[in-house]
Amino acid sequence: QVQLVESGGGLVQPGGSLRLSCAASGFTFSRYTMSWYRQAPGKERELVAGISWSGVDANYAASVKGRFTISRENPKNTVYLQMASLKPEDTAVYYCNAESPTGYNNYWGQGTQVTVSS
Repeated sequence: QVQLVESGGGLVQPGGSLRLSCAASGFTFSRYTMSWYRQAPGKERELVAGISWSGVDANYAASVKGRFTISRENPKNTVYLQMASLKPEDTAVYYCNAESPTGYNNYWGQGTQVTVSS
């Protein structure tokens, strides 16, 4: 049974930091590209950051580049999103995503709410 369980969301003031975690199970984590997406109210889900199976390659949305860092620990089947200098426009539900090398399998977590507000 595939599971992606996000944690670490919450309420933070502008300029603050949060670290999201996504614990994976039920598939060969080390072979999958892992990504974080987010969806704000009334908006479409968007890609925030992605990381290759090895952790060597990462890509970021322009809006978060330089502020967010994606990383993974394959022995722990976990991917992280370190978020710094948070802005109110970062408020959204953040989702963890796993994609197999062929793209055939694609899994989603249930999401974790991040609210940036004073």
